[in-house]
Amino acid sequence: MMDLDQAVQAARTAYAAARPQSAGWADRARRVMPGGNTRTVLQFDPFPFRVERAHGRLLFDIDGYEYLDLLGNYTAGLLGHSPEPVLAAVRAALERGWSLGSVHSNEVRLAELIVDRFPSIDQVRFTNSGTEANLMALAVATHHTGRSKIVVFENGYHGGVITFGSGPNPVNVPHDWLILPYNDRAAFEAAMAEHGDRVAAVLVEPMQGSGGCIPGDPDFLAVLRSASTQHGSVLIFDEVMTSRLAVGGAQQQIGITPDMTTLGKYLAGGLSFGAFGGRDDLMAAFDPRRGGTLGHAGTFNNNVASMAGGVAALTEVLTADVLHATNHRGNDLRNRLNAVFADHQTPMCVTGVGSLMNIHGIVGPVDSANDLADADDRLKELLFFHLLAVGIYTARRGFIALSIEITDEDVDRVVAAVEMFCSASSYSCPIRSDRQSP
Repeated sequence: MMDLDQAVQAARTAYAAARPQSAGWADRARRVMPGGNTRTVLQFDPFPFRVERAHGRLLFDIDGYEYLDLLGNYTAGLLGHSPEPVLAAVRAALERGWSLGSVHSNEVRLAELIVDRFPSIDQVRFTNSGTEANLMALAVATHHTGRSKIVVFENGYHGGVITFGSGPNPVNVPHDWLILPYNDRAAFEAAMAEHGDRVAAVLVEPMQGSGGCIPGDPDFLAVLRSASTQHGSVLIFDEVMTSRLAVGGAQQQIGITPDMTTLGKYLAGGLSFGAFGGRDDLMAAFDPRRGGTLGHAGTFNNNVASMAGGVAALTEVLTADVLHATNHRGNDLRNRLNAVFADHQTPMCVTGVGSLMNIHGIVGPVDSANDLADADDRLKELLFFHLLAVGIYTARRGFIALSIEITDEDVDRVVAAVEMFCSASSYSCPIRSDRQSP
């Protein structure tokens, strides 16, 4: 019997041997792109498989393998890979011309739809990503309050240049950060008692997404709301991921209204998108007619494809019933996977809410990053390669984001695959290399 390190190496070797075309492209990519990619999160050892095409809930790689896509492009792919209303709307928009360098009607339509959906948004502006949206929201907060300090939380992620793991990140923008433990009400109250009159904004995910799908405690989030009001700070909910949990986002679900909300990912039907919005008096900073002095540039902020895709997604696809069904299916998957791990005494667990979840190499419970200190990443990697071997794609870090295309039968298939992994005589032998190409 191999130990876990040997098992991981064996899994990587079997994976690589089955994908010579992807291996060749990985070598080619490394010659012209540092790390062989231009999006770090997509990298895993020995190399990522290279997708040739996608349709519905499926991915097809250049070596001929088919995968059930449970990753959903890290939540941007909520609608699946070929939502016909979005495709038709984008084609129609492109046929009328693109890169217009002008305002157009669909940006107004999409803004109206977003304002109608989210309780905290009186007015909205568009960006190209959730990262940009958070940068602009922080600019509004510091401008409005005349303060510089920003409260964020350990393990939080608000974009490529606003990310907080176990230590300082050299790519972060140089705000005056005050980094606090997530879900720690006492630590937050103490920090605000000391620094509250200098805090411009409290930036928080209602559920930490990239940090492991750790839900925010409702009492903790309620304290953020009350303390921000008390000290005149701007409470910003980063709902780039969690906005899919209800028509009005997590804020509607938990009944807490922030001052500003940032959005991104799926709301343009899967195309590049970001948005920030909030109270009318805050957003007035961009309105010269009301004395606003802030500018907001961005060549592609109102690009015709994303605006058209967003209108189609919100009017023709993402109804309350569709979102409810997808989140119900996610809750079912998470509960069933936790039951499988418990039944087999496998030291793993799944956290999350609705259609968003993360597998961890530890028994749990997991309420903050501190609870993951003793997690065994090798178990997650073995499960990752096991699922790939049976045609199921998740993130290497254990992240899962269901699309609306995922069915109850797909959930059954995933549970059965994890059951197979847990039932193996040892964690060293869960990998099958004999699966046939489709």
